[in-house]
Amino acid sequence: MLRIRIVTIFPEFFAGPLSLSIPAKAAAAGSVVYEIVDLRDYTHDRHRTVDDYPYGGGPGMVMKPDPFFEAVETLAAQPPIVLLSPRGRHFTQADAVRYAACAELTLLCGHYKDVDQRVADHLATEEISIGDFVLSGGEPAALAILDATARLLAGAMSDHESAYGDSFFDRDLSAPSYTRPPVYRGHAVPDVLLSGDHQRIAAWRADEASRLSQLRRGRASENDPRNSLH
Repeated sequence: MLRIRIVTIFPEFFAGPLSLSIPAKAAAAGSVVYEIVDLRDYTHDRHRTVDDYPYGGGPGMVMKPDPFFEAVETLAAQPPIVLLSPRGRHFTQADAVRYAACAELTLLCGHYKDVDQRVADHLATEEISIGDFVLSGGEPAALAILDATARLLAGAMSDHESAYGDSFFDRDLSAPSYTRPPVYRGHAVPDVLLSGDHQRIAAWRADEASRLSQLRRGRASENDPRNSLH
């Protein structure tokens, strides 16, 4: 069983999402347990202060290191301990696969202007970003990572193999999907998908994955045999 622990100043943020869909199914199957930790429980002043002014001046507030250190140490959290940060390495499907194989995963959510750098340097084992854009805090990023990880666990999806055919699982985007009706407002499903020829369908999907990966991500498919010519 995987334990996913989220350290946050907004524990209520996760109540709804964790009770729905894939995260809830994974938990009901006994594959994962969620532990939402209120960072303010690891403060020692009457205001439960988690932030302070930045050394050197400048706008915004910086989250203090001591509540993070005390929370992680009190909980005896084991790696990976991930700080969600815009300075972090981009999260990938490979990270989700790796996290799904762990016994536990701790996600540290920042807020305000920044988190004291000593948390990244001396507490977290990884610093991860979900993209080059600004969020109000680490909570949405933590939820994205949790969902990407939980869906790989046993019992999370009725068709477990579906998770292994998603975009990025083998580095590529996935091929387009279609369902009924076969023609809608004059737009038809590609004939090959209606052919029943599984070999042709597999080849079409591989070609489409390669084409879209090149078009939208500027990279050639690792599964494209043409790559072996270079």
